[in-house]
Amino acid sequence: MHFSAQRWLNRLHDAVGVAGLAASAALPGLSARLDQHVASVRDATTLGFEATAPIAGLVLLASYGHGVLNHARERGWQPPSADPMAWRTADWTSLRLTAVCALAQSGQDTPPAHPPLTL
Repeated sequence: MHFSAQRWLNRLHDAVGVAGLAASAALPGLSARLDQHVASVRDATTLGFEATAPIAGLVLLASYGHGVLNHARERGWQPPSADPMAWRTADWTSLRLTAVCALAQSGQDTPPAHPPLTL
């Protein structure tokens, strides 16, 4: 389960996180909005699980992100383009999924490229 969760999070990072995190670094207002999403996702995936092993935390994070993505797909969601300016008005889903990526990558090296995630 751990490898599957890590693989899925890496693919999400390639599909959404790379562009979202780059845009966040370039746009201070977006960075502040993303920080709020990171805090919310952290709370949603760790509250009550403080003693949880890191692997279980990774699985919870992947599960949370997968749920957000599935719900968004049902509504026809597409991420903004890789152009940082397209992220100026990033929607809730884009920011939430980028927050999942930021949390998954915290304390880790940049993941290798993986097969694209179908969005």
